[in-house]
Amino acid sequence: MFFALTHACGPASFSPQSRQKAAAAPSRVASPPREIVLQRIELFLLFAPVLLVSMVAHEYAHGYAALKQGDTTAQQLGRLTWNPIRHIDPVMTVILPLLTYFGGGLLGQPLIFGGAKPVPVDPRNYRSYRRGDIIVSLAGVATNAVLVLACVALIVIVGLVARMLPAASTPVAILQTMLIAGISFNLVLVAFNLLPIPPLDGSHVVKHLLPPALAGPYQRLGFYGMFLILALLLFLPRALQVWMRPMSIVLEKAMRIVMPYVVPSPWTSIF
Repeated sequence: MFFALTHACGPASFSPQSRQKAAAAPSRVASPPREIVLQRIELFLLFAPVLLVSMVAHEYAHGYAALKQGDTTAQQLGRLTWNPIRHIDPVMTVILPLLTYFGGGLLGQPLIFGGAKPVPVDPRNYRSYRRGDIIVSLAGVATNAVLVLACVALIVIVGLVARMLPAASTPVAILQTMLIAGISFNLVLVAFNLLPIPPLDGSHVVKHLLPPALAGPYQRLGFYGMFLILALLLFLPRALQVWMRPMSIVLEKAMRIVMPYVVPSPWTSIF
């Protein structure tokens, strides 16, 4: 599974500058570089756990769906687990996201790019190859969609709790900030992983719609998948923005639902 959080993706940007504008006094003086770096670290520590949970849920769903379709590969290799360590790839999950986030993106574009360690599956074990491959491929994005609904519900619930217990307003505001990020992150994961670029999840559906003569060469594009994805992000951001537009609309609808329940705070004001 890959993820790319970028302005081209549509959902809200979580920049240190936006947090600064929400929390600062009326002064228009820009923060010194050191303070901006500290703000970036603060936001990273706040949102990284949200993204990690979303990725783990996505990968676990693949393994669980494969198990239900007759493939025990993930279970036998110890990958059917909620333990995030088992799903972390040192380069794709740690080094690359850190470099792109703190390095200012790629080629000057604001971007967090990375991925989780794919859960191993063996489609030959599915009771029905075509049906099983489609179900397993869509299980991850379906789980991310469910997480979006869960985040919306939790924002409303904890917002009502804060109204009854004003003393809990600050921790509730921090939690709501993480949950709003969860809505955005999971919508991006849904849209991005449905891109019909091998080896992304969407390609596993597309290949079953192609004639056999084309399906094979199409799948082999997966060897160059990373480069194709980076090329899309860097050189065709408008095309990516169009693809992400439906999820941006969903995000706007979700924000309209939750904002009446969001606790006013410097944390939540970044949205």
